Order: sequence, then structure tokens, then C-alpha cells
Amino acid sequence: MDLSIIFPAYNEEKRIISTLRDYYTFFKKQFKGSFEFIIIPNNCSDKTFEIVKKFSIKKKNVFVYNIPFYVGKGGAIIRGFELAKGKLIGFVDSDESISPENFYKLYKNIGEFDGIIASRKIRGAKILPKRKIEKRVSSFLFNIFVRILFGFKFKDTQCGAKIFKKDVAKFISKKITQKGWEFDVDLLYLCKKRKYKLKEFPILWKDCFGSHLTIFNGVKSVFSLIKYKLHCYLKGW
Repeated sequence: MDLSIIFPAYNEEKRIISTLRDYYTFFKKQFKGSFEFIIIPNNCSDKTFEIVKKFSIKKKNVFVYNIPFYVGKGGAIIRGFELAKGKLIGFVDSDESISPENFYKLYKNIGEFDGIIASRKIRGAKILPKRKIEKRVSSFLFNIFVRILFGFKFKDTQCGAKIFKKDVAKFISKKITQKGWEFDVDLLYLCKKRKYKLKEFPILWKDCFGSHLTIFNGVKSVFSLIKYKLHCYLKGW
């Protein structure tokens, strides 16, 4: 198995089927049978689970693992890491803000790195359409906060597409503690402490409708990350 792609899904009945069809068609041409999809519906109150279960019928390399209670985006991805069998294991948002062609570019450019993360903030990246000023400002401030607090050089920790070598993904799944929107920061900080080499890669990102991220989530994440960093400091990290 060359590549495992994890799709965390929370109430995505209106857009996930289009994403899965496009990704499956593309990766079937690229890998034939040497890839797998792991779809993790989480705490869904709509028909997401029924839709993806129907999609998986007669596809031996598409697996659905439903989590009927809340574990967050991070919890869903961690479960995917545990189940995945690929030499490379990645995850991507289910809204197709990143096309299969652009996700494939991550796969092709990981090289000798331990992981590769998509970025909307470095040279060569594009966002379509241009985001509203309030989103740009809040995103900028959050990234500055994270970079200062954790000493990151990455300019975009939150972009929803990342790929890791199998051993890295399995290590992360055992050590990570943050399950909500703070998940990506926890993941990258663990990699930093482990001295894994990660590559930040420019991506074409589409600003899709129906985002589940709210101002409340953002503020909550800030306080959670401060608490998390304090915990790491007390442990001697």
C-alpha cells in the first residue's frame, strides 16, 4: 500500500460525495490498487455516514469507520492513522478545498522528508476566491500567535492537508493529546520535539462554503494552546 488518505467528516452530507468521487477517480488512475481511503464520520447528525457507506460498496480500498460521538477533527484523524496501512499516510478536508491534483503534488514532493504540509501562506500558494478581510486578519493573528508560542517557522499550521511517513503517523497517533482545532499545532510540535524533518509546500486552496470553524472555536483554541504549551513546559519540553 503506497498511500492512505484519511477524510475526517462532520456533517458533510452536502459536499463529501463530490470530493470522494473526484479523489477516487484521480487516484485510481495514479495508483490503480495501491492506495486506500479511510473515511471517518464523527458525531454526525445528518446523513454523512449513510452517504459514504453507500459510496464504499464494492470498493475494496475504501473503508468507513463511523464514530457516533464527539472526538473532534483530531480524534477522527488519529483513528485514521491507527487504521492506515500505507507507506505514506495523509489527511485532507472533506470539502475539496484542496483538489486531488494538488494533494497529489504533496505526495510527489515529500522526497526524503518525514512529512509535508500544505500551505496557503508561502510563495507560490493561491487562495480562490480572495478571502474576506476579517478572515485574513484573524488567520494572520492566529498564525503569529502560534509561531511565537511554539517557535515554528511554518507560516500555515492549519491548512487541511498533510502527509507523513508511516512511522511518523503511528508515533503521532500514540502521543498526541489535542483533538479539536488545536490538533494541527500539537501534531507539528510533536514532530519538532522528535526532530522530524517537515516540508511546507505551496498549495492552491479554494475557500469553500459551510466552514465549521467559528470565532468561538478560534478563541477556545487560543486558550487551549496556552494551556497545552504550559503543560509541555512543566514536562520539560
